Amino acid sequence: MVTPDLADVPDSWPVASSDYEYDGGGWVVRLRSDRIRRPDHPEDEPFTRLVVEHPGAAIVLALDDQARALCLWQYRHAVGKRLVQLPAGLCDVDGEEPLAVARRELVEEAGYDATEWIHLGSLHSSPGITEETAHYYLARGLTDVGRGDFEPVHEEAEMELGWVPVAELRDAVAAGRLADAHLALAVLMAQARGLLER
Repeated sequence: MVTPDLADVPDSWPVASSDYEYDGGGWVVRLRSDRIRRPDHPEDEPFTRLVVEHPGAAIVLALDDQARALCLWQYRHAVGKRLVQLPAGLCDVDGEEPLAVARRELVEEAGYDATEWIHLGSLHSSPGITEETAHYYLARGLTDVGRGDFEPVHEEAEMELGWVPVAELRDAVAAGRLADAHLALAVLMAQARGLLER
């Protein structure tokens, strides 16, 4: 057995056909049905894989000078829970870099800007079904700038904000009390890089 290099590599299998099962209906996601083949096996019958097209997201672990993280409590209908989450938003503006999305969302959702931004990583949320890539950032040097003319609607209109000591947040993630994957990944990546010690 040969062990491949421990790295993800670009690849693309032949696509025999693509159709949209759901075109988005004016919303941000679309559901595509691809009929694909294994490379170098043109005689094989194509098989179907569904792909949720998603523009990606930026997630912000914002820390103040008292080692507290800015958290949001928000209802999420798909899982039927009010989750503890981090400021985050979709990369749904053409040409906007993920860092710019992170900065915009921190202002819109929480009313803060930051002077220090550290890219923690970019991860595929669920690569078996969606092309979504989530970009994680740690923000420090926070300043209250207000939300400007941003008016929250729907779930965001009911969202609550609060400060949580990052050690308590880390412990709640480790204990399984918090189920939002983006929050857990941001906290654990920052912890693994030694960025939560200051």
